[in-house]
Amino acid sequence: MDAIRFILNDKEVMYDGAASDRLLDVLRGTYDMKSVKCGCKEGECGACAVLIDGVLCNSCCVAIGAVHGSSVTTVEGFRETPQFAVLSAAFADLSAVQCGFCIPGMVLAAQAVLSKHPHPTEEEVREGLSGNLCRCTGYNAIVNAVLNAAKEGEGLW
Repeated sequence: MDAIRFILNDKEVMYDGAASDRLLDVLRGTYDMKSVKCGCKEGECGACAVLIDGVLCNSCCVAIGAVHGSSVTTVEGFRETPQFAVLSAAFADLSAVQCGFCIPGMVLAAQAVLSKHPHPTEEEVREGLSGNLCRCTGYNAIVNAVLNAAKEGEGLW
């Protein structure tokens, strides 16, 4: 079998394992991307969320072979962007982080929302974050952080 080649956080990589291996496991085990969390293994919690070609995906439901030729972004790569700086500041300013387990997925979900809706309504934010579970904050602070980031980051999305 040929190696699976893809872009991981702006760097070309190749994976020699089975094409059926879960993207989640490969990202954590092979590439040490610890922001990608294993929460449910069923695509229900969003803790393993990544961006594949800019689209939010739960990596626990994606076989590594499906990303051949694609670009995969985790928080480790996204944190180098101006969009992350704005989102991070908004989450901190509004105390939208408590235990932190869901936050990498929430941040990438927020990026996906703001990429689609640079001036989102509260409903658009709530819908965009709906695939991510948080057991600590209640969501209102997270929603408000995304709305605040949209204002503070005017022109970034």
